[in-house]
Amino acid sequence: MINKLLVVLKTIAPLSIGLLCVYFSYKNTSLEDRNYILNSILMADYTYVFFGISLGILSHFSRAQRWGYLLNPIGFKIKFSNSIMAIMVANLGNLAFPRSGELLRASSIYAYEKIPFEKGFGTIISERIIDLIILFFCIILGAYLSPNLWRPETYLNEIPITNYIIPLFLFVILFVLLINKLSFKNKFKKFILGLKEGIWAFSLLREKKKFVFYTFFIWLMYFLMMYVIKFSLPETYSLGLEPMFIAFVAGAIAMSTTNGGIGVYPLAIATVLSQYNISYEIALAFGWIIWTSQTLMIIIFGSLSFVFLPILNKNKT
Repeated sequence: MINKLLVVLKTIAPLSIGLLCVYFSYKNTSLEDRNYILNSILMADYTYVFFGISLGILSHFSRAQRWGYLLNPIGFKIKFSNSIMAIMVANLGNLAFPRSGELLRASSIYAYEKIPFEKGFGTIISERIIDLIILFFCIILGAYLSPNLWRPETYLNEIPITNYIIPLFLFVILFVLLINKLSFKNKFKKFILGLKEGIWAFSLLREKKKFVFYTFFIWLMYFLMMYVIKFSLPETYSLGLEPMFIAFVAGAIAMSTTNGGIGVYPLAIATVLSQYNISYEIALAFGWIIWTSQTLMIIIFGSLSFVFLPILNKNKT
């Protein structure tokens, strides 16, 4: 009973928070404001949006290439097409169930590349740790560039702190229950050893320079995707590097709080950009344009990958 309740909470809580944020946006804007936001979205220059999406796709291709460098030291070589499709399927899964994408990704390469689940999952955890370090440095740089914008009270009024506490609390409980449920010591030991091997794969990398290059390229493409899309609206066209970088960092943090950042991401972008002589309504419209374009990209390419991954590997299942 407890297990079922925790699974339901883990699934529903982030989505519920996201929907509450959508309601918050709706409730705190007038009908005139909502019409203005909608017209701004409809009148945007989508040439820049499509160009931004192309940069976002490049970031996923780079992530697929980088993943191969982590798998090589532990004795596995993954086909690039399978790597990129597994990543897109994982992104699609995360939209529905937070953190399920990592499991889907590891399961996919086990099914089609015969890479043990625990080892593949370990390399994915290693990737997440490295990306978390990059995000941490981005936050530090953002705080240095605009210290006044990083006061806690500015953001806690817009994005509830429970967005961070609930997923962490559920993760700790689920991890403890998982350990208690693993009654077979040998299987548990094998899983932990494989996980450790995957996580420490970075220390065994033979091509560290390439790995570092692709890591920075991934994050550069993330940033440039947002930076290019700013040209789609006349009001955000002239925004400089500083406000766009701060908005980028706020958006990156928001993406981890709910399913694909639904509800929270546009609010985070609006909260930041409205401090730079941009109206809140335009900033919110800009946030929705970016979030919608990213989400549609994931849905389209994730769905295509979900269909073609088994078709292109029909002899490997």
